[in-house]
Amino acid sequence: MKATAIANTNIALVKYWGKRNEKLILPYNSSISMTCHGLFTITTVEFSKKYKRDIVIIEDEELKKDEKNVLGHLERIRKMARIKEKAKVVSKSNFPIAAGLASSASGLASLTLAATKAVGLNLNKKELSILARQGSGSSCRSIFGGFVEWRKGKKEDGSDSYAREIVDEDYWPEFRIIVTILSTEKKKVGSRVGMAQTVKTSPYYRGWLKSVEEDLRIVKKGILARDFTAVGFQAEYNCLKMHALTISTKPPILYWLPSTLEIIQEVFSWRKEGLECYFTIDAGPNVKILCLEKDEKKIVKRLSKIKGVLKAIVAKPGEGAKIINEHLF
Repeated sequence: MKATAIANTNIALVKYWGKRNEKLILPYNSSISMTCHGLFTITTVEFSKKYKRDIVIIEDEELKKDEKNVLGHLERIRKMARIKEKAKVVSKSNFPIAAGLASSASGLASLTLAATKAVGLNLNKKELSILARQGSGSSCRSIFGGFVEWRKGKKEDGSDSYAREIVDEDYWPEFRIIVTILSTEKKKVGSRVGMAQTVKTSPYYRGWLKSVEEDLRIVKKGILARDFTAVGFQAEYNCLKMHALTISTKPPILYWLPSTLEIIQEVFSWRKEGLECYFTIDAGPNVKILCLEKDEKKIVKRLSKIKGVLKAIVAKPGEGAKIINEHLF
């Protein structure tokens, strides 16, 4: 009753922000993301009678409380498999966690696949996506590769709220997301808290829900047509709207650092020069720059001259979650 899975994180081009059902993690709006090759989490799960309690070790540190909803997710999977054995979970990511790089997406996707395989549940990708969503919303997208849409669904039980591939990782191989690491510190306000605060207090939330459908339509159409300008421009616009929501909550949430704003200004400047690139930012300070393969080296070189940039990681479209044979323990 042991299995290991690897899952890449994903970066949202059209953001998911706000839940209509906190328990089942059902979003108010659909979202679109790219699964990122090379930014991954590996998770090993073992269920056994030798464990008297669930043991969860993330980045060599044992979880003292269920801040990541891992224990609740394990219980969910135990009920599905009709077993009582406790589990040991060891999980490691090759990028900073809780810093706005969607570590919960790759983390819960790899946990879901490894745990279900360990208990003998052979779920298809749709079923895995629905299950992963209940641990972390964005993780339902990391089950799949390439460009992915998470449909919000309408049913109260969440059975129609799951992700599916728009196109696989080989459809648009020239597309790049350059992840700039500006801070490796855990953000002060997590996404869950930030979303709840936004829905409750931002005066602009209704406007977000009205306009996000157009973002989805344009970005999806742009991906299918490989129209970089359409995808980049709309993704950037959607990102700015999301951060306008967080800034306008009570009390306000500002995820940005001075270097975040500096990169935003640089991207605007580079575009004026004819270097086509766009930015997107999740709930954290780290900026992701969208570009095509032909421009990635030039942009990475320019980023290296910006004082606040600790590291720049280039990601192309990656594959979905999968089982691997090398265990972490």
